[in-house]
Amino acid sequence: MLVKQKIILLALMSCIIFSCKNKVNSKPQEEFTENGKPNIIWLMAEDMSTDLECYGMPDVKTPNLNKMASEGVLFKNAFVTNPICSPSRSAMMLGTHQIKSNTHHHRSNREVPLDSQFKPFTSLLRDAGYTTILGHHGVKGKGRKIDVNFKHQPLGPWDGKTQFGLFDKYDTFEKEDQPFFAQIQLVVTHRGEWWSEVRNQSKHPVDSKTVTLPPYFADTPAIRLDWAKYLDQIEYMDDEVGMIFNELEEKGMADNTIVIFIGDNGRCNIRGKGYLQDTGLRIPFIVYYPSKFKGGEIKKEVISATDITASIVDFAGIDVPSYMTGKPIFSDDFDREYIYAARDLWDEIEEKSRAITSGDWSYIRNDKPEVPYDTHQAYLEFYRPAVHVMRKLYKEGKLNDNQKPFFEPFKPNEELYNLKTDPYQLKNLAGNPKYENVLEELRQKTLKFDSLITPSSNTYIPNKMTSPLVVEWLKSELPHEYAKMLSGEEIGYKRITNLYNERHKTN
Repeated sequence: MLVKQKIILLALMSCIIFSCKNKVNSKPQEEFTENGKPNIIWLMAEDMSTDLECYGMPDVKTPNLNKMASEGVLFKNAFVTNPICSPSRSAMMLGTHQIKSNTHHHRSNREVPLDSQFKPFTSLLRDAGYTTILGHHGVKGKGRKIDVNFKHQPLGPWDGKTQFGLFDKYDTFEKEDQPFFAQIQLVVTHRGEWWSEVRNQSKHPVDSKTVTLPPYFADTPAIRLDWAKYLDQIEYMDDEVGMIFNELEEKGMADNTIVIFIGDNGRCNIRGKGYLQDTGLRIPFIVYYPSKFKGGEIKKEVISATDITASIVDFAGIDVPSYMTGKPIFSDDFDREYIYAARDLWDEIEEKSRAITSGDWSYIRNDKPEVPYDTHQAYLEFYRPAVHVMRKLYKEGKLNDNQKPFFEPFKPNEELYNLKTDPYQLKNLAGNPKYENVLEELRQKTLKFDSLITPSSNTYIPNKMTSPLVVEWLKSELPHEYAKMLSGEEIGYKRITNLYNERHKTN
């Protein structure tokens, strides 16, 4: 009898162990019993590098994102595939490298339907029973930005031929929407007229006198103030993240909702947004997944933003389509060695550069070295106070060796940086014989990516940009405002553009 009891007990224990193993290894959606599938919220902060307290950024406080990281997973080596908003967002919307889908030129092909092989991931989610939501009523600007380089509409059905809607509804998620996917843009970190307002209304504005500037910035009062304003926006954005988590708690959905936080590209400043240096490509990436991650975890795997899209599809229990270049991050066979990134058209500036990074090494190939980093691009004339201040100092010979390269008349043909020993990318090793083997290896890997990832078509219809005309008009018609700009003051892109439009309507 005792032997029989032991056999039964062992059998029961085996069943329990087997059940536990199945629970751990089951697909994410099976862990949510209320609705069968998890809700998913994708928070996308605009124009922000890894400038959060939980990433070690000094002078800024981000308690809500700190908490999200401590209860979830923080990724150290996540990168976008393009450092400019619309190509980067196009890649994320499709889970496919922007070159492959011919969406790599900023603000182009806006009336051109996607090649039939591609499909927005929101359409895949809809087919799986998800309500797709764009924006949030409680964040600045309502968070409805899409900005992708193919024919689309914010709301409505999608078939890619006559119907081009990406989402079902705006702004609110309710229990009756479950399972839902919400993409919320946190716009405050994007350059805008609100930066001074946010700072002025802050109860604890960042002290510009004590901030720590990157070594490639000149240390002047105007640049310090601009940097402090940027950190003020991050703190405001962190409050918005806390508000969304509070709403989930109040609505009883915190335990069955995955929350993902990223930046859409690097910070809008020197060597950030628009450039293939680390601060243009490396983004914050945090995943809060309450049924799977119970404690803070830090991962150093190399992650592409397209992998985040593929992971969302996987979270929803959908097979990842073969056209996606992204792969589910949490699958057992996930393994990415390098991110392949590209910089092409940005407004009126025709450009072509390619890069790969492993998080340890960064290689950049500039196919148009005659196009300098500082191109006097009209949009950036309004939104980079540090450029105006440092451009003047460069002409006066007052910049040091860390600060001068951005203002040189040419870019190097190739750049190579050891990010472990030189995280600020101050020493280009491409001409150093000691690193010739590393350079050749990364050069060949980049060429291989060039041949593997090619556009699905050669259609190229860029939007016509009025900003260059606005800058020229500003110089001639509002010289006092232009003088303020040159001194490092943001004079308001929209305000000046509105004045330009009003003046040209009456003429």
